[in-house]
Amino acid sequence: MAAGTGIRTYYNGTWHEGDVRVLGASDHAMWQGSSVFDGARLFDGLTPDLAKHCARVNRSAESMWIKPTVAPEEMVEIALEGLRAYPKGAAVYIRPMYWATDGDETVLVPKHTEDATGFAIALEEIPMAPAEAATTLCKTSFRRPVLADAVCNAKAGALYPNNGRMLREARARGFANALVTDAMGNVAESATANVFMVRDGEVFTPIANGTFLSGITRARHIENLREDGFTVTETVLSYADFEAADEVFLSGNLNKVTPVSAFEDRQYQIGPVTKRARELYWDWAQGDLKV
Repeated sequence: MAAGTGIRTYYNGTWHEGDVRVLGASDHAMWQGSSVFDGARLFDGLTPDLAKHCARVNRSAESMWIKPTVAPEEMVEIALEGLRAYPKGAAVYIRPMYWATDGDETVLVPKHTEDATGFAIALEEIPMAPAEAATTLCKTSFRRPVLADAVCNAKAGALYPNNGRMLREARARGFANALVTDAMGNVAESATANVFMVRDGEVFTPIANGTFLSGITRARHIENLREDGFTVTETVLSYADFEAADEVFLSGNLNKVTPVSAFEDRQYQIGPVTKRARELYWDWAQGDLKV
């Protein structure tokens, strides 16, 4: 089931209208979970960091022993071609993906050859959330894995059932999302996005320790905020740190900045740093690639 509307699919060298079926029942990805993807965005005629997202999906593929078959710069051109079919002002989620079509019959690695790789780009119209659209967080009993246990260095489809467990648990308690820890009990991110907190005007975010994907948008916020004069510290953070925070916001590709209005019983306002992070991102994006 698609998340958006107005779907277009690039597959087998051409663009197709609609949600084209690309997997076979015997494809390695179908029964062994060997798939990776990335996500970029079109909004306001802008495609910020599209090239970085295309480069990352190739790195993710290599981490899963899937051979990338499309160079990042070619992927960008394919995506831009597909986006030109949308009306002016459309907000579109851009999802390049690879999967293994052939591989070992066990849970061992798929074959590292071009003819054993599937590739597609899915485009879906998904509106950007309004600036004031906040979310809520709670604790979760599920944790982020470590590299010794899972392919944490890839944006792999196989990692996402764990996210789903976190979200189902949170929503059963009346929250929208979960604040997730690693195996040591340190905060890693939310179930769906990287996380920042603000205390006394200083910005903090969990240090990238290999248990979560340190996002492209996360890195952009850190750079933008530092250039604007904020102190941004990547460090070890606990649930107690977030309970003592003045502001909390999520950082992800889908909406770039999502304010957090509550963590468990702790309530937050949408504060000035959260608003500034959003302003800085939009200002920066004006100089990035346009369709």
